[in-house]
Amino acid sequence: MNYNKNTLVKIVKLGRPQFLCGGFLLFSIGALLAVLFNAEFVLGKFIVGYIILSLAHLALHYSNDYFDIAADRYLKPTAISGGSGVLVRNPQLREFSKWFAVALIFSSITLAAVFTVIFSYPVWFFLFVVFGNFLVWFYSAPPIKLSYRGFAEISNIFNGILLPAMGYFTLMGTLNAPFLIFTIPIVFLQLIFTIGVEIPDMEGDKLGGKITWIVSRGREFGFKLITISGLLAAISFLIISITKFYPAILDFRILAFFALIPLSLGIIGLLRNPVDKESATKLATIDVSSVFVVAILINCYFTYLITTYNG
Repeated sequence: MNYNKNTLVKIVKLGRPQFLCGGFLLFSIGALLAVLFNAEFVLGKFIVGYIILSLAHLALHYSNDYFDIAADRYLKPTAISGGSGVLVRNPQLREFSKWFAVALIFSSITLAAVFTVIFSYPVWFFLFVVFGNFLVWFYSAPPIKLSYRGFAEISNIFNGILLPAMGYFTLMGTLNAPFLIFTIPIVFLQLIFTIGVEIPDMEGDKLGGKITWIVSRGREFGFKLITISGLLAAISFLIISITKFYPAILDFRILAFFALIPLSLGIIGLLRNPVDKESATKLATIDVSSVFVVAILINCYFTYLITTYNG
């Protein structure tokens, strides 16, 4: 294969690096929460921990496009969904995509092993990374093919735990009950993201053999679920605010206020009830974007607390 400039551009597009932003935001939320619990912020740990995560995140994109090529032929890529479309137009890159994904997974696991040894972390940090990469590969790879057997949403919900957990684990050196409780509203926000990216692809996913909640129940159900998830995220933050597990400076009512953004947009979607693809895609894109906004706001709030009270 001739790896000229044009080919390299296609390879980069195939990895959809713009979506790494979401992984970084969730990783940072977990890491900053650890600092609020008095974990030492070690820049080297933070960087290496995120590299371990980003390698797996990129592998997900390359492996998905490889295994989803039959389904992707029925899809038109959007800002939030439909794959990259690169392999559909450039099938000669298929084998590269598969083996590059394998190399990324191998690199993520190897770096996790090195990290575990150097920082004397418990072995389950390494096993945690192995499990994450297992989900990355078998999300669309046979024989498990989670996204084709009705487990796409469950797998993606795990991301609402795994991504911030990686940041928390990287700096804290362990996972504990307060962190797991904290992930409850994050999981609901992740569900908004998951359903949002499924909505534009309903017809193509059905033709491609994927079994998603949107394929099974339709877009109207999707917008209802987005609204319910936004409500549950806000309520979860409010409930957490009355617990005594967290530093006094951390006001979860502010996080609940942030969650009103996707909740409000969910209500708008519920009222408009767009079922045609074009209208539904526009609204779903806004819903997905709102989750990014909430993640950015949480990061900003945590950073403010750390610099103001620990600086």
